[in-house]
Amino acid sequence: MKKLLLIIALGFIGISASQAQSEKLGGFGVRGGASLFNFGGSDVSENDYTNRVGFHVGGYTMLFMTERLSLEPGLYYSVKGTQNDDFADSRAILNYLDIPVLFRMYPSEGINIFAGPQISFLMNSKFEGDFFGNTISYDSDAIKETDLGLVLGVGYNLPKGFNVQASYDYGFTPIFKDSDADVYNRGFKLSAGYTF
Repeated sequence: MKKLLLIIALGFIGISASQAQSEKLGGFGVRGGASLFNFGGSDVSENDYTNRVGFHVGGYTMLFMTERLSLEPGLYYSVKGTQNDDFADSRAILNYLDIPVLFRMYPSEGINIFAGPQISFLMNSKFEGDFFGNTISYDSDAIKETDLGLVLGVGYNLPKGFNVQASYDYGFTPIFKDSDADVYNRGFKLSAGYTF
């Protein structure tokens, strides 16, 4: 199932790139960086969890619809989760395939703001804890396989194709299966990229 999702996602990016070539192609690029994720929602206490450092890496295609507005589908491997400041330093490690479709607006040269929907497919999930100098880890099937969210952010295009951006992922889908818990993926991403 996960291999099928990966093939579908790659096909989606390929189709977007092919369509973009017949329009105003802004380029294909790669992007990656650090992620700071946590669980959010009304059932999450701020004292229970802290941001967990992860990473994301992937690619994107830019399609300019006007001089100041572009559409950017992307495909990223993203490590999310949370950290608990308990005696075992317990943590959730959730690995996703993120597919955002971003609308970028360029109010002035170099600067852009963006927003768009994102669907994420769970690749694997595990929970870990440190006990008496040993790390105990187990895979979990408690996490839903898909996660829907909204991405918001601001970016800046540097010379020679380089770019930087900061974004926030706001998950809408409760992440736990068979649970009424109001718990979502929420987090920041700091990224650097290059457009070919």
